[in-house]
Amino acid sequence: MALKTPEQFEESLKQFKPVVFMNGKRVEDVLSNPNTRTVVEANKASYQWALDPRYSQTMTCFSPLIQGTVNRYTHISGSNEDLLSKAKAGTFTAEMLGTCIYRCVGYDAFHALAATTWEMDKTIGTEYYPRFVNYLKMVQENDLSAAGALTEPRGSRKKRTLDWPDPFLSLKVVEKNSDGIVVRGAKVNISGAFASHELVVLPQSSHGEGEEDYAVAFAVPVDTKGITYICQYSPYSAERDQAEDIYELGNPVFGQRETSMVVFDNVFVPWERVFHCGEVKYSGKLVARFARTHRMTCGGTCKVGFMNQIIGACKLIQEYKGLDNISHINDQITEMVVLRETGRACGMAAAQLGSEDPPGSGVFLPDEVMGNVAKLNICNAFWRTMALAGDIGGGLIVTMPSLKELKNPETKAYVEEFFSFGSDEPTENILKVHKLLQHWTAGQHGVGTWHGAGPVMAQKIMLQRIVKFDHEKELVKKTLNLKEK
Repeated sequence: MALKTPEQFEESLKQFKPVVFMNGKRVEDVLSNPNTRTVVEANKASYQWALDPRYSQTMTCFSPLIQGTVNRYTHISGSNEDLLSKAKAGTFTAEMLGTCIYRCVGYDAFHALAATTWEMDKTIGTEYYPRFVNYLKMVQENDLSAAGALTEPRGSRKKRTLDWPDPFLSLKVVEKNSDGIVVRGAKVNISGAFASHELVVLPQSSHGEGEEDYAVAFAVPVDTKGITYICQYSPYSAERDQAEDIYELGNPVFGQRETSMVVFDNVFVPWERVFHCGEVKYSGKLVARFARTHRMTCGGTCKVGFMNQIIGACKLIQEYKGLDNISHINDQITEMVVLRETGRACGMAAAQLGSEDPPGSGVFLPDEVMGNVAKLNICNAFWRTMALAGDIGGGLIVTMPSLKELKNPETKAYVEEFFSFGSDEPTENILKVHKLLQHWTAGQHGVGTWHGAGPVMAQKIMLQRIVKFDHEKELVKKTLNLKEK
């Protein structure tokens, strides 16, 4: 069985020495830094769940590549049942972590690469597919955690890539030789890569004639020479840095989503790890297939798990404050449930209606319409859910004192008296639930949800491209017996 224990995963990270910067300083050890540690813990949990009999059916599956059990986050969906299991895993990991499962982007990139390398080999005679399969076997056999990277800084949208004054605002091949390629540029908004084993890179967008050097996809170990991670830093990061007890924080163990800009400064990639290089016709297909998969993930699975946490916190606050029979609170929570279940339904439909793409590849991708609808729906639904939670939680969500006041002899009695709401619940519990809602409603997840897997307009554009309305028009013509021209 190719499954690491959580302890083996953490031990394996000690072999990697990524170059990481945060808040203007070098992070010497991602395992001990308070903020990067949250990514370690999130990925580590995925290894724990895979070995737990209660969750192993969700987190593992059989791989025909190695004829054995693998972590689901290293598997390529080969059926609608696989896609449904993938959707369920997305919800499970999100509700358990309360933040990103940092393996999901790499997981979805695997689907795009498997489908597109197979198609390239079949149609233009490249040899990428066996190369990718060998790479994926290695990932599965070693139970590696893979992060994904697509988004780039990019230049003025008014200009073509070739007309940008800085040619490296999109990742570019600067050298090819008999051993491999050398790339330069950057990827931005990349989730959790510094605490993974592998970094899987896809192009951000389609490319045209003359842009062959930008049409590139590959995988490298996260500490490959020339790669630098420049991490986000927010008030939540500073709060975690200063926390004496992580259980004073909104999401104690797993934190906010941690991202970084990943700089590639003349990074060498051997040919056996290159899966797309110069075939501009297929860059857009890699992007579209990734988006098709990832929008189901971001739309109909992980945000459903997040909503479960938010709804749970609202129900607890309702009980603490004695608001059980208040109709408008019950209406608000019911609305949250409807929003959650609508998201879940879209995600499950995307999986159930998915298909093999391209035919013969053995790779199943979610239904393109429903995947985009899932993501488009959840963008607005999640903002609405946060607003409802903010109303239920009240001003205390953003005005609450530090939990340290419960350890301060000069303030402890006041805080316990005036924030108990006259209930029997310990004041510490009441404040912690409000802190969790602060994490959700006043943190980074709103914008993250809106832009993850592409902002709203990206889904609208895709729907405008793929929905043709022929069926709908024919219905009206038949109903009215319209004459043909």
